[in-house]
Amino acid sequence: MIVMAIFCGAVRTVPAQELALKTNALYWAASAPNIGVEIGTGRRMTLDLFGSYRPWRLRDEADASFWLVQPELRYWLRRSFEGHFFGVHLHGAQYSARGRERIYDGSLAGGGFTYGYCSRHWRLESLLGVGYARLWYDERLGLPCRKCVARRSDNYVGPTRIALTVSCLF
Repeated sequence: MIVMAIFCGAVRTVPAQELALKTNALYWAASAPNIGVEIGTGRRMTLDLFGSYRPWRLRDEADASFWLVQPELRYWLRRSFEGHFFGVHLHGAQYSARGRERIYDGSLAGGGFTYGYCSRHWRLESLLGVGYARLWYDERLGLPCRKCVARRSDNYVGPTRIALTVSCLF
């Protein structure tokens, strides 16, 4: 986040507002480094490319490591990078989550719909997305036992994206 602030502060003049560099503060609060790039594709359309990577676990009892990508096509009601927008997003991830008694290693893929708002002056963006994800995972007891693994899959419908984003517009 500090590197992004220095980078954005170094840019003085911008001929067109067609690119935004961004980061999601909610992911940083969960110790998950992330970055996004949004590219203007038209007067009211943008393509948002977001990714996060958390290779470590912080607690012994229950925690997760993961990588995640979420591309999104956005339609802005006023003009690109300003005001209200609606989006269609995809998501893919791999994860390793540890509960109190079980460990889950797997991947997911899916998509959904997003609604959001970006303030014009402060470059703060908030959004909420809902959608579907298909999960494939191995479930095992917390022991190093190969015979204890069960291959499973599941469907998820609900919130798939939430963000409070700080961005720098170029």
